[in-house]
Amino acid sequence: MRFSFRLLLISFLISLSPDLQGQQTSYFPPMGSWEEKRPAELKVSASKINEAVQFAIDNESEADKNLKLAHYQSAFGREPLGFPVGPMKDRGSAAGLIIYKGYIIGKWGDTERVDLTFSVAKSILSTTVGLAVEKGLIHSEKDLVHPYIGPIIPYDPNKALMNKSDHLMEEDVFDLFATPHNKKITWEHLLRQTSDWEGTLWGKPDWADRPQGNSEEWLTRERNEPGTVYKYNDTRVNVLALAIMNVWRKPLPVVLRENVMDKIGASPTWRWTGYENSFVILDGQIMQSVSGGSHWGGGLFISAMDQARFGYMTLRKGNWNGVQVISPQWIEKSRVPSPVQPNYGFMNYFLNTDKKEIPAAPEKAFFHLGAGTNMVYVDEENDLVVVTRWIKNDKKADLIKLILESLPK
Repeated sequence: MRFSFRLLLISFLISLSPDLQGQQTSYFPPMGSWEEKRPAELKVSASKINEAVQFAIDNESEADKNLKLAHYQSAFGREPLGFPVGPMKDRGSAAGLIIYKGYIIGKWGDTERVDLTFSVAKSILSTTVGLAVEKGLIHSEKDLVHPYIGPIIPYDPNKALMNKSDHLMEEDVFDLFATPHNKKITWEHLLRQTSDWEGTLWGKPDWADRPQGNSEEWLTRERNEPGTVYKYNDTRVNVLALAIMNVWRKPLPVVLRENVMDKIGASPTWRWTGYENSFVILDGQIMQSVSGGSHWGGGLFISAMDQARFGYMTLRKGNWNGVQVISPQWIEKSRVPSPVQPNYGFMNYFLNTDKKEIPAAPEKAFFHLGAGTNMVYVDEENDLVVVTRWIKNDKKADLIKLILESLPK
């Protein structure tokens, strides 16, 4: 009798926990394959899915496929010191995936092709911070950053050829958070892009990225108190990348592979790089600090299939087939709107606050977004992940609308 009561109690508790129930029943693709189903098998309109796929193909970005040329034809190439310092490669044609209830129900283009994903890499970067918090390497994302960071020792192979007397008065190390302003910056400020960090990193000054206002005031303007003003700025993203690498004391691609990509069955084809000059000496090893995007080249080279795996992991609140890759609490924190930027959580979790970004989508939907446009759309309410690569930015919301219209009502 007691045994029967325990069974009933366990069944009752499981019935009260839809998240646990979902983790037990959800499909998770093994490494190297992802099961496909015809839309009709899941009561999805095949004609609408076909329409959405064709829409994505028809609305491919018109930017040049030579990404170096495209860079110089864009506003980025006209910024002060806007030249690339990291590797780039020609992009492919429009590509993407529609994943409903865990299964691929639509795809287009070459989904195995490895291309730059631009600022989708920021969501990967913020994940490495979450893992550090989870493992106790950082007590809290609300901590000040400077107590965690020692002197940064740049690696310069040309130093051995220098005349040392010409550089007698120069420092051999640098401090990311030496100024009174920078000492007030927390991990959360960097994650939310509200730090207003001041300085130059890898030859890119903070003021040279998306400069605003009068150029005569770029170097002398008053600093905003950390947390009070949002500014999308890749120099500061690279500050976060270098800072968190110093906490892990190992290259971030190694952190990512060991803690995320291997666990979610990603392919061995992705690469995460930094710049020609972003090397440091740490624990006697030469390490490259990666970039959190491809604004100046470098960043994350990855396939649509591997993008989908990362997006699907965030859909499942950090769980992958019973393994908690990243804590659900970190996923939830990542989705909390910034007080000064309601459509932005932790980088690069873009939110559908007030349904402004994608009117047809639920307000709780979010998306990892990068230039190109590269987007990994995540929708818990509809059990949906959409990867779309190289679509015109103003067409991404229309694509999601078409896909949502295909789903059973």
